[in-house]
Amino acid sequence: MITDAMVEQALDYLRDSAKPAAIARAQSKTLEKWLGVVEAEQKAKAVGRSNAAAQDEARSSPEFKQAIEAWQEAVRRDAEFTMLREAASSRIEAWRTQSSNLRAMGS
Repeated sequence: MITDAMVEQALDYLRDSAKPAAIARAQSKTLEKWLGVVEAEQKAKAVGRSNAAAQDEARSSPEFKQAIEAWQEAVRRDAEFTMLREAASSRIEAWRTQSSNLRAMGS
């Protein structure tokens, strides 16, 4: 049984997590673009190599690996907010259904 207090907590969470969730989403998208910048910078250092060789070298660089790890963490945070916010919304929806069913049984 979902209580009114549980619904209030879900609503509070949705309200309180909106800004941090938006920041996490923005960071994820920004870091995805940053990968391209890091790769380009590393490719520029591979003078005289074919494009494929320069790309391989760029993608195996410590800088690119660090950018990948940062992006991975940003995606994880974004996904965590998404899942927790969906869970809160689902709890509210379940409470609505529960309340409707209780009203119908009382009629």
